Amino acid sequence: MKKYHPTAGTVFDLLMNLDRLHHYMTDLAEKYKTYRLINLFHGEVHTSDPANVEYILKTNFKNYGKGKHNHSVMEDLLGDGIFTVDGELWRQQRKVASNEFSTKVLRDFSSKIFMENAIKLGNIMSKAANSKQILDINDLFMKATMDSIFKVGFGINLDNLSGPSGEGVRFSRAFDEANTLVFRRFVDITWKIKKFLNIGSEAVLKKNMKVIDEFIYKVIQIKIEQMHNLKDEFLFNRDDVLSRFVQINDRDPKYLRDIILNFVLAGKDPIAITMCWFIYMLCKHPEVQEEVAKEIKEATNTLEEVTNVADFAARLSDEALEKMQYLHAALTETIRLYPALPVDPKICFSDDVLPDGCNVKKGDVVAYMPYAMGKMKFIWGDDAPEFKPRRWLDHNGRFHPENPFKFTAFQAGPRTCLGREFAYRQLKIFSSVLLGCFMFKLSDETKIPKYKISINLHIDGPLPVRVFSRFPYPRNTFLLWQDQSPEVVAMLITSSGLTTSISLGKPAQMESRKTVLVTSGLSKVAIDPKGFIGIRSVADAVEYLHSGKTNGNVVVCIDPSFSQQMAKL
Repeated sequence: MKKYHPTAGTVFDLLMNLDRLHHYMTDLAEKYKTYRLINLFHGEVHTSDPANVEYILKTNFKNYGKGKHNHSVMEDLLGDGIFTVDGELWRQQRKVASNEFSTKVLRDFSSKIFMENAIKLGNIMSKAANSKQILDINDLFMKATMDSIFKVGFGINLDNLSGPSGEGVRFSRAFDEANTLVFRRFVDITWKIKKFLNIGSEAVLKKNMKVIDEFIYKVIQIKIEQMHNLKDEFLFNRDDVLSRFVQINDRDPKYLRDIILNFVLAGKDPIAITMCWFIYMLCKHPEVQEEVAKEIKEATNTLEEVTNVADFAARLSDEALEKMQYLHAALTETIRLYPALPVDPKICFSDDVLPDGCNVKKGDVVAYMPYAMGKMKFIWGDDAPEFKPRRWLDHNGRFHPENPFKFTAFQAGPRTCLGREFAYRQLKIFSSVLLGCFMFKLSDETKIPKYKISINLHIDGPLPVRVFSRFPYPRNTFLLWQDQSPEVVAMLITSSGLTTSISLGKPAQMESRKTVLVTSGLSKVAIDPKGFIGIRSVADAVEYLHSGKTNGNVVVCIDPSFSQQMAKL
């Protein structure tokens, strides 16, 4: 007698829990490693069992693919690109993409672009730190990665980070909304009817696709004309990916359109999403944030004369990035808990039996769940829900990769993500520049971000943070807002190099003051009704008070050798 996985619910349960879809699927995965959902049109199997995942992605790879169902759902957005096709079409595109990702030219060119955009981000954050402006880093990372992928992918300076740029901004918004609307088709059994009648979400998707296609085809046409007009092919800068695909096939714009949109989906969203969740987790775990920052400074051999983002970025080299093992681990731990692709559905092409002994039928949707798998205690241990970067380091402090069928964020088997190293390079460049120069704190510690129901695990809405500059002043100097919590003050004191721990009570007392300044060589104290000023001399204190700088900021200058004086305050 055939054995089937336990039935955990129906597709209507997914619709009822749509706003917390991945939490709901994780709850089910905690009860059943693999389970079925009742669907009116086809069987549906969800698994978090690494043995089943390995079988689907590697052992019996030929029997599980995108299939007609997945292709029909995603075709409007991604066409016949690498994420929607099987067989020969998939093999051809993967071969070309594999060759391109392995070239030193693309690696060097992309690294240069990533660094340029990291510096742009850093300059924006530097201004925000000086002006006490709260930033939406979700928006900033989406703009930065869109700029990066357009330059690397199309050879176009979209420059979203510098402000609105008309068509580029409209394309970005349309692409993001189309991403969400396409994903909803997986749980909306009426989407084909809506599309036929051109109503509801499908009418909105159609409008977005018009914006996307008009922009992409215009870019492709310009690129083809540029390359045809050049007599000497060596005079043309062919660093970007589109130029390389045009060389292969310049007679089929639809072919180029599909490849590029798949490339944008792979290169823009996952990086921005990971950076957002990464900064969020570092804000929730300030001790990890400071350990990452310390490693970055040590790897780059940062000295006190580094006072701006560009100077710091100039110290980043491949060797320095390679030394950042804890950063690599912290990024990977973020991806484990918040994978950019939370669920990946395949279609079973013929009746089969999974390693757990249960049957799946031809036409069944068989999905593995990276989001749920990252939370499973039977995979990661009792501390699975906790953010612990050191789980990825060996006893020598070197990054230790996990079994790809446990850590499935980059797929595994023949469809393993080609851009994995490409992604880590951009993530590490962005992270090292930003965390080497800034400290981040959530503007609202009590607010828990929600994810958007989309193909990728976007944070839904803004992620507002406060930014503290590490290098705008002399060494061991930090600029704080007057209303900062004692935890933040204590964190900055710790990061300044103090070896003596300071109780949170002392920073709390400092917080209540108008201005606090503690410097090396503290010998005299001047007291003013506006607050407490500790400076070398009364004359210096008077000069400071008349400088106009006592505007409600709290300036803390601490020398490591003065921990005892600091504790007395």
